[in-house]
Amino acid sequence: MSVESTERRILSVLEEDAQASYAEIADRAEVSKPTVRKYIKKLEEEGVIVGYSADIDPKKLSGQSIAMVGIDVASERYVEATRQLSDIDALESLYTSSGDHMLMAEVRATDGNSLAAVIEDRILETDGVTAAHPSFLQERLK
Repeated sequence: MSVESTERRILSVLEEDAQASYAEIADRAEVSKPTVRKYIKKLEEEGVIVGYSADIDPKKLSGQSIAMVGIDVASERYVEATRQLSDIDALESLYTSSGDHMLMAEVRATDGNSLAAVIEDRILETDGVTAAHPSFLQERLK
């Protein structure tokens, strides 16, 4: 078995279940527990694994609204704008994008009004941000 396929199998298990124990990962990836431990440590040190998280179904959260927001930024202000956006607590995650928008942000707030306020008062007021295009998440299908 190649190193690459071992890594891919371990990562695949972690992507499906970030809470899987080393024993579960070893069983599902068909390797030993010490191998799992070694690869996970290596992948964390190399920055391939940057954290562990829980997937959330937004419809099951009472009192929380979630939106994916496409953000357009003036090229000359990109670095500064992304730093400022990263400091907004309501942004759960911020991604660079090669799609319709330069950045994509997952924004969470207690309700639709609070979410709109984050977009209007924080995102759109960030120097260099030229537009924000929200898509409100409604139901997790997978």
